[in-house]
Amino acid sequence: MMTGHGYGTQRTLGSAISCVGVGLHSGRKVTLTLRPAAPDSGIVVRRTDLGVAVPARFDHVIDTRLSTVLGLPERSHHQPEVRIGTVEHIMAALAGCGVHNAVLDVDGPEMPVLDGSSKDLVFLIDCAGIIEQDAPVEVIEVLRPVRVSNGESYAELRPGGHGFDMSVSIAFDAAAIGRQTLTLRLGPALFRSRIAQARTFAFANEVEHLRAIGLARGGSLDNAVVVDGAKVLNPGGLRMWDEFVRHKMLDAIGDLALAGAVLRGRYVAHRPGHALNNRLLRALFADQANWRTATPSEAVAGWQTRLPAAAGPA
Repeated sequence: MMTGHGYGTQRTLGSAISCVGVGLHSGRKVTLTLRPAAPDSGIVVRRTDLGVAVPARFDHVIDTRLSTVLGLPERSHHQPEVRIGTVEHIMAALAGCGVHNAVLDVDGPEMPVLDGSSKDLVFLIDCAGIIEQDAPVEVIEVLRPVRVSNGESYAELRPGGHGFDMSVSIAFDAAAIGRQTLTLRLGPALFRSRIAQARTFAFANEVEHLRAIGLARGGSLDNAVVVDGAKVLNPGGLRMWDEFVRHKMLDAIGDLALAGAVLRGRYVAHRPGHALNNRLLRALFADQANWRTATPSEAVAGWQTRLPAAAGPA
């Protein structure tokens, strides 16, 4: 999790709140309920239909095909594999709003996609309210660069100054997208105004194939931007001209929130995806020399000894 809300005390929801929607890939109707949680409990996802809870952590990611899937391995023939798909949008909303502890109850195998962004989820969080808790925020400070790559794609975490800086670039053959770059210092105001409303996207020539292999069954022009060459097929067009790179940043925020605590450093990526983001967290935590857990006062003292990383205009 990362947020520009600042250090201090942990935060949770003021009350429980629910919504109903369909899963982007499963096409199934699901109910999601966000609930307050105790200090130091982090984000936990509960499959209420199965009676099983899964910590929202990088080491519980079991699939990254087109979405980030949390789960538990198959335990027996009578207890099948537990899966909760498309967690990245709700994780991004919680991290972007600075919510550290919450229980997410869902009665199916996937989070509801809603409009394909985090906008409606931020609205739910605002309706529930956010309250301070009597416990300090846990900070994971990046101490040295960690990089993972796959062909031309790469993702890197670097030491940084105060806050969490992000720089994401993408490149697609489709003329409607092309090359786009976005750099900013993440904080609640910027997340709400520039990132939360960016929708997931797909390519028209891939939709039928995705459905044939059991994905995108709940996808529509109501919850995804669909691109066909130079055309955006959605009647309303784009919400912002660079909505595509903004959604890639939204996905990265959600994926990196699975670190389980507030990250401090800098994220730099070109053509990132869910698999690369998860590999990055696994690489970060694979070596204790890459990071440290800092108290708020220690982290502030550390920032005062180095210049903050540059962040260009969004």
